[in-house]
Amino acid sequence: MGGIYDFDLHEGRFARRRESRTREFRTLSTPREIQAAHASLPRPGSPSFLAGRSDEATMRHVVDDIVPGLSGQGLSSRYYGFVTGGVLPLAEWADNVVSGLDQNVQVHLPEQSAATAVEDAALRMLVALLRLGDDDAWTGRTFTTGATGSNVLGLACGREAVLGTKLGDGDSVGELGLLGACAKAGVTQLQVLTSAAHSSLSKAASVVGFGRSAVKELRLSDEEPWRLDLAALETELQVPGTASVIALSAGEVNTGRFALSGVDEMRKVRELADKYGAWIHVDGAFGIFVRALEDKDEYKLLHKRVEGIELADSITVDGHKLLNVPYDCGMFLTRSHLTLQSVFTNPNAAYLASGSQDPIPSPLNIGLENSRRFRALPAYVVLLSEGRSGMAALIANMVALSRQVAAFLRDSEHYELLPDESADLDEVFMIVLFRAKDAALNEVLVEKINETRHMYVSGTRWKGQKAVRMAVSTWRVDVARDYEVVTSILTHVAEGKQFDIKSCPLKRSELSSQDPPKMFEQVL
Repeated sequence: MGGIYDFDLHEGRFARRRESRTREFRTLSTPREIQAAHASLPRPGSPSFLAGRSDEATMRHVVDDIVPGLSGQGLSSRYYGFVTGGVLPLAEWADNVVSGLDQNVQVHLPEQSAATAVEDAALRMLVALLRLGDDDAWTGRTFTTGATGSNVLGLACGREAVLGTKLGDGDSVGELGLLGACAKAGVTQLQVLTSAAHSSLSKAASVVGFGRSAVKELRLSDEEPWRLDLAALETELQVPGTASVIALSAGEVNTGRFALSGVDEMRKVRELADKYGAWIHVDGAFGIFVRALEDKDEYKLLHKRVEGIELADSITVDGHKLLNVPYDCGMFLTRSHLTLQSVFTNPNAAYLASGSQDPIPSPLNIGLENSRRFRALPAYVVLLSEGRSGMAALIANMVALSRQVAAFLRDSEHYELLPDESADLDEVFMIVLFRAKDAALNEVLVEKINETRHMYVSGTRWKGQKAVRMAVSTWRVDVARDYEVVTSILTHVAEGKQFDIKSCPLKRSELSSQDPPKMFEQVL
């Protein structure tokens, strides 16, 4: 491990965060490289299957066969699929430290390890970065594997809270079980009330016993399906025999838009939740990072959209998206640590007791896992090194590129900006949705863009037709350069021409890694 702690050995690597230009890498390997990687994998029944290999032979196999067949999502500034953030150099280094020391962060043992204290410090910094108020208000806080895990925690806490209120006498779902608790509380229906929710919410609903069919979409209109219909919300909350969780999207997956227009609507939702005994859960995986942007006029509309989020009962955040730390990393925050502990307490394991009166709880009592990787360390070093100004600048670059591309699409003869070409570009955060005006091209547009290997996008559907989603979420963004490449690719694809990266006005040094890109050299 010696070299990993030597700053001089890593200084050049860390400096990449501050470079004005980064090297050019493909977003995808070639089909031949991917096929070769598949072909190189061990086959059951072959003489060499599980026969063992030397360390050198194994490493060479990974370097020569597997790495060339992997995507460049962590290396390219134009991997725009799935809201996949890049990995900041310092976060990558911290992740290597985590692997080398292999901490199992499950029990808070302050006299034996600082790991849980580091985790708590990172979560406190996150609360401050997102301007959620006093961190002591968010007494239930923990790291998760990502948005799905965090949504499971959110719905589980919501289920515990809303049924617990009806049960009284100290009874809980955690003790009685869902069926017993519902029967005793006189609840015949559980529901999750939302609008344009992420698919992981339905998965979470299945896991915690609500059921996928309990997720009800209360969309304000076909034109703005991401917005929550508050009148319909109140109607559903009044249904006799129901227990409800209100799930708000702070960053709808296709458009990046928000369930509520601002603080007035959030106060109304809070009022309704309190009146009818519902729990408010915010899925803020990426949209909540609007709150890290500076207080400038250009972000005024975005800031308005996320005002009032601090009134929620629980919030999810994804670190491996805009925080730019390695997979897998999510965070969960709730105002009620007692509810969190009621659901996730790990009972009858004396050998796992901390024996401490320290206010930091053992993570195994506030989350899904008993075995937990020290995933907090990369998040901690990013928050510590970047600070408020660094994170604001990083996210501002994403916004700037997204808005410039949106403006190009809005004015293009070939493309249609979605969901509404006439919408204010100040609504654009870091997702751009569009389609080709030519129906035939639109059917293959995603494939044509991704075939260039220098821009990667996700396919989706909007109002029954295919569409393209571009999610800008990496620290590697270079607004001027990436705008030139993206618009050149889109123009070439629309005109049926072959794209060549050398046709873009990039410095020669930026093209030097193209023959071919040695991705592994950048990973080490």
